[in-house]
Amino acid sequence: MKISIRPENKNDYSTISMVNDMAFGQEAEGKLIEKLRKNKKFIKDLSLVACMGNEIIGHILFFPITIKGNEQEFNTLALAPMSVIPELQGLGIGSQLVEKGIAKAKKLGHESIIVLGHENYYPKFGFKPANTFNISAPFDVPENVFMALEMVKGALSTVEGTVEYPKEFDEV
Repeated sequence: MKISIRPENKNDYSTISMVNDMAFGQEAEGKLIEKLRKNKKFIKDLSLVACMGNEIIGHILFFPITIKGNEQEFNTLALAPMSVIPELQGLGIGSQLVEKGIAKAKKLGHESIIVLGHENYYPKFGFKPANTFNISAPFDVPENVFMALEMVKGALSTVEGTVEYPKEFDEV
């Protein structure tokens, strides 16, 4: 199965929402993406689609967030959401999206990523529990599902604080 991954374009918007709705079994993630596109921090090159031929079968979004400490603020990215249509899940499409997204984020100069996700999935890409880096979630969540990735060695070594998501995430 040949999969291509590329940045989204305006013609993809409704299909991206549909793919997320199908993958999550609800409309919250699709609506989140629509709202985040209107945020001035949205980075078009970090909203990627997976295509089989001309058909979009998956999507991933990396969005700028901050980690607020007592003294400082640190910039990072949130990986959220990531989706693959249900009938094609488990075939490595999500892994390709994560790998391409990490590579693109690093190429654009980003140094770290935060994800709230499956404890047995994201560590294969180098994610570790965020508390390893003295980073905490802004809500109550098991430590093993709230993870961070240093794309640049030592990028999180001086970071300490709580992740702050933009208001658009509050509705998910």
